[in-house]
Amino acid sequence: MTISEQQRHELHGKLNETIGPEEATTLMAHLPPVGWADVATKTDLDHLERVLRADLRAEIAGLRAEFHQSFGAFRDEIHADRRAAQRQMLFVLVVAFVSLLVAVATS
Repeated sequence: MTISEQQRHELHGKLNETIGPEEATTLMAHLPPVGWADVATKTDLDHLERVLRADLRAEIAGLRAEFHQSFGAFRDEIHADRRAAQRQMLFVLVVAFVSLLVAVATS
């Protein structure tokens, strides 16, 4: 059952009359600002923690898999670039060697 602000105000007034203003304010401070159905219990919080932890673990696992996939693609690209550079260097060396042989043979 939800208590309206009007009902809270009336209760505070009756408590003022019955037990005094300071005690009434203290007692009213212990009431939730919403209905009791809206107050979270320890069980609710434990359940929320389990759900959030499971979601977080799943998210981390997804990020980890994505990282490994991206890193693997990057590594493959680096290896391909290195092989291409090695082929270019070999081609330059062969051309230089052939040029040297032609220069020696024609002199």
